[in-house]
Amino acid sequence: MVEAGHNASIENLDKDQMKTFSDFLMSYNKLSEMCFMDCVRDFTSRITKDNEERCALNCMEKYLKMNQRISQRFQEFQMIANENALAMAQKTGKL
Repeated sequence: MVEAGHNASIENLDKDQMKTFSDFLMSYNKLSEMCFMDCVRDFTSRITKDNEERCALNCMEKYLKMNQRISQRFQEFQMIANENALAMAQKTGKL
């Protein structure tokens, strides 16, 4: 019976990893498309212009910084919400 439980946990881990990887790819593709659409203007050459490369790098940097900041604020919000829920549970005696 331990084997069945072990296999189920491996399956769940694999599903979680696949979901995480899928989410990463979706974000990466969204970022690539967004920065490409904003920055690449000249399709007459196979060579990327310096200003297009700078624009794409700035675009990616801004996106990543914004994403990091949003994640940080979300974590702060979650901590406050958890602290408030704990205080309310202690106040009402449901802890």
